[in-house]
Amino acid sequence: MRRLLRPVTRGSALLLACTLVAAFGLAETAGAASTGTTWVPTATQAVQLQSATDLGPLASGTELHITVGLALQNETALQNFIADASNPASPDFGDVYTPSGFTAAFGPSSSEAAAVASYLADEGFTNIAVSPNRILVTADGTAQEAEQAFNTPLEAYSQFGRTVYANTGPAMVPSTLSGVVAVLGLTNAFRFSYAPMQASPTTSTSLPNYPAVYSPEGFWTAYQAQNQPTGAQTSIATFAEGDLTRPLQNLRTEEQLNHLPQVPVTVEQVGIASPDTSGNLEWDLDSQFATGMAQSVSHFYFYDTTSLTDSDLARAFNAFASQDLAKAGSASLGECEAFPYLDGSMLIDDEIFAEAAAQGQTMFASSGDTGASCAVAGTNGVPGSGAPMVNYPASSPYVVAVGGTTLLTNSNGTYDEELSWYAGGGGLSQLESAPYWQKEVLPIQSGTVGDRGVPDIAMDADPESGANVYSQSNGGFIGVGGTSLSAPLALGVWARIESLYGNRLGFAAPVLYDVYMAGSCQTDLTTLEDICTTPAFHAPVAGDNAPYPETPGYNYDTGLGTFDVQAMMSAIRPFVPAANLQPPGGPAPAPTPPPGGPQPH
Repeated sequence: MRRLLRPVTRGSALLLACTLVAAFGLAETAGAASTGTTWVPTATQAVQLQSATDLGPLASGTELHITVGLALQNETALQNFIADASNPASPDFGDVYTPSGFTAAFGPSSSEAAAVASYLADEGFTNIAVSPNRILVTADGTAQEAEQAFNTPLEAYSQFGRTVYANTGPAMVPSTLSGVVAVLGLTNAFRFSYAPMQASPTTSTSLPNYPAVYSPEGFWTAYQAQNQPTGAQTSIATFAEGDLTRPLQNLRTEEQLNHLPQVPVTVEQVGIASPDTSGNLEWDLDSQFATGMAQSVSHFYFYDTTSLTDSDLARAFNAFASQDLAKAGSASLGECEAFPYLDGSMLIDDEIFAEAAAQGQTMFASSGDTGASCAVAGTNGVPGSGAPMVNYPASSPYVVAVGGTTLLTNSNGTYDEELSWYAGGGGLSQLESAPYWQKEVLPIQSGTVGDRGVPDIAMDADPESGANVYSQSNGGFIGVGGTSLSAPLALGVWARIESLYGNRLGFAAPVLYDVYMAGSCQTDLTTLEDICTTPAFHAPVAGDNAPYPETPGYNYDTGLGTFDVQAMMSAIRPFVPAANLQPPGGPAPAPTPPPGGPQPH
């Protein structure tokens, strides 16, 4: 029986991570313990910001939004289920949990969640809420209440032009709350970022087409999705922050101008609504090219949160899993994986993504735009400009990490070849372990802390072969790229395949690796290109992301490669339980597995 490898104990990796990320370090300061309380540590570490001006203790009345994460139960059984659900030889093949079933089997207990809620109320917090899966308990309070409740001092700083705060001692809880794994919201210095990259205005019609920009239909032609089933039977989602009024309007205009069907859209507000519009180009890209690559979807959800802090995004990710409205989602967001380790959000988010995987949902995440490094601050956005570390959530074993390529097409728009995009994120995680489905193809296997390879797959990301995004604020259509593009493209392809097979594929990562390993790939020693009997993946022919080169087989540039959609539609069939193949445009109902196991093929 195959096993999903859980991230190993990462104590030694913490010191390595902190030395690599020069802007941050561990603090040795601890809060004064309350008399008579026995405190136990959580995964939320003490941090002391470097390259920052200390402004003194955080004002006691500062309002904070706190997120307390609780540990799952029966984790070994959960890992076994995720593995077996994708194993054609297992009686659990194709089975999925409902959110209520997951909570009953693996969620924190009702008594644990109630104890945390009661403790927060006693400490003066308000607006206390337990999430449906009981993984999160959220509350509002003041800095003074947070310092007392979690036995840690909070300090204010000026850093990189922002005023931020951080806990300079580890977050602790009374020993009676030992099920707590982390406390988020004690720092707002760690936050996810996005980086849609605009193309130069020059275009070309030379052979192959480069530079160029592509409409959704252009990507259908390039990736062999033209005349293939659409994603019309599948619901998808993406994650955003701020006021989405303009991106929603831009999506409707883009659909009309590209002669696409108008997809149903719902904004799921998670937390306090924000008036911020600085991310509009990112949200334009995500929505227009996830739905556009799919050609049509049954529903599109924006999970819109208050900010891109680790705490707020954990709430948004949890809404995606606990609601189970969308079959798949994409996050064109990321940060150096050391940061979510330090504040504990990595543990919480991995639990959330594991729930999604057990429910048959898939999360796609951008691998980043600074090559085999990740930007902290003040970098110039090129490979090697940041710490030598991969991005999170791309490094989570329960997420499909999407890297970047440069797409070259023929004069009629058909596929010519791809190169590894020089800035596409990739490398070895130092904090997450490779899941079983990836270990067989990794060129480097440390066998120690870390070794999760990033990315898993890739799609076009070069802004000079990018997406033609409609942005009214920017005067109409503009070329945009980055791995902010590759993740929604992958999501759109997955929606097509899910729709064809009745939304029965389950978590994508093990399925995609199974298809790859079944492809009987061999290397042409003249071109160094992978030639497969089931060519479901394109193998980029050259390039590197500093320092990893594009090599035959899996690599830390582009993972397994990019989608040949038409070939993947057929190649994936042996790995789909109870497949209900329909002709293009036909219905693809989602059958319910009967008690005791999946339906037969």
